[in-house]
Amino acid sequence: MTDINFSSPAPDPDSQGLGARSPAPRLADLRWDIIELLFFAYRDFVGDADHELEAFGFGRAHHRVLHFVHRYPGLKVADLLDVLRITKQSLGRVLKQLLDEGYIVQQTGNNDRRQRLLFATAKGEALVGKLAGLQTDRINHALDEIGPAGADTVRRFLRAMIDRDDPDKVLQAILGAGSAGAKDQA
Repeated sequence: MTDINFSSPAPDPDSQGLGARSPAPRLADLRWDIIELLFFAYRDFVGDADHELEAFGFGRAHHRVLHFVHRYPGLKVADLLDVLRITKQSLGRVLKQLLDEGYIVQQTGNNDRRQRLLFATAKGEALVGKLAGLQTDRINHALDEIGPAGADTVRRFLRAMIDRDDPDKVLQAILGAGSAGAKDQA
C-alpha cells in the first residue's frame, strides 16, 4: 500500500503539461473538505451493501441493476443502460446472472415485441429491501445528527450535484418528484 504524505506540496499542474488543456483553479480554492467527505461517505454507504452482496457473489453493478429494476418495474433494458451509463456487454453479464438466479424476470413489451421489460421477483425485492435497509440505517443515523431540517438541505445539495441537462428518463422522474423520496419512507 502506498504511503500518503500530507505535508508535501502538490506538483505544479503546468510542470506536468496539464495547464495547457484548461486553466486549473488554485489548489487553495478547491473544496478538498467536501471532496474527501464525499469519497468517504460513498465508500461507507456502498460498503454496507457490498459486504452483504459478497455472500451472493454479486457486486455493485448487480446492486444498481436490482435497485432500479425494483424501483421502476417494467424498466426497459435500453433505459437501464442510460441510467447506469455502462456498456451493453457489461449489463448483459450482470443481467444474465440476475435472471439465471431468479432475482429478475424479463418480459417482452406489449406494443413493441423488441422491447425487453425488467421486473424484480420476490427474491429480488427481498434482497433490494435488505440492502436498502442497511443504507437507510446509515442515512437515518446521519440525519439524526443534523436534525429534521437537515434532510431537505441534504436532498437539495445532492440534487444540485446532478447534471440537469442529463436526458435520462429515470433521473427526470426523480428530479421531478421533489421530495417524493420522503413520502416513500412513510
